[in-house]
Amino acid sequence: MTGKNLQEGTSQIPGNLHVADDCRAVSEVLARVGDKWTVLVVSTLGDGAKRFNELRRALGSISQRMLTLTLRGLERDGLVTRTVYPTIPPRVDYELTTLGRSLLEPVSELGVWARQNRPAIQDARRRFDAAPPSGGTSLKSA
Repeated sequence: MTGKNLQEGTSQIPGNLHVADDCRAVSEVLARVGDKWTVLVVSTLGDGAKRFNELRRALGSISQRMLTLTLRGLERDGLVTRTVYPTIPPRVDYELTTLGRSLLEPVSELGVWARQNRPAIQDARRRFDAAPPSGGTSLKSA
């Protein structure tokens, strides 16, 4: 999907993302993988299978409902498997699928990028918020 910009040596997104089907595909996938809890669940499951309460403890502030919804969405999208063991009480494990494991690298890279660039983004926001508003339209008459 990406091509190399030979001059700068960086990846570029192809210019055909304006095609409706391509745009829809990208939007659907980003809606799932760009979600805060999805990123954290995938990262946590990168260490191996976990039970529901293990995940919940590892994630800290996530509610039971939000974790349930996130895991169901990941399972529906083929990123996580749910295995129920016939014990009393029942044991349920969640684990990344091969597709889910393929998401670990880009999610990890995005996390590293976010941590490295957070100060610069915060600084840019402060400068932007302190500057007088600038609009694309001039209010002066010609």
